[in-house]
Amino acid sequence: MKPSIKIEYCPKCHWMMKAAYMGQEFLTTFSDELYSVELIPSEVSGRYTIYIGDKKIFDRKEAGQFIEVKLLKQTIRDIIAPGKDLGHSDKK
Repeated sequence: MKPSIKIEYCPKCHWMMKAAYMGQEFLTTFSDELYSVELIPSEVSGRYTIYIGDKKIFDRKEAGQFIEVKLLKQTIRDIIAPGKDLGHSDKK
């Protein structure tokens, strides 16, 4: 079964648009590899966490900042489609 990505975001911080943008990027880049992207409004203030299944791949509080979408795509690719070429997202 194809994996799903969950993006848990803080609605009080107005991060829904950021979560929707990232979800769109993931669905576009991994259209053949993903089952779904789920946006989850968090009840915890300041939360912005991304999971593949139950595996946490990014936590804004732990990182101390947001991460570039490019780096998230590389992380997701390494987990769900290691051989996939990300084109411009793979260039340094």
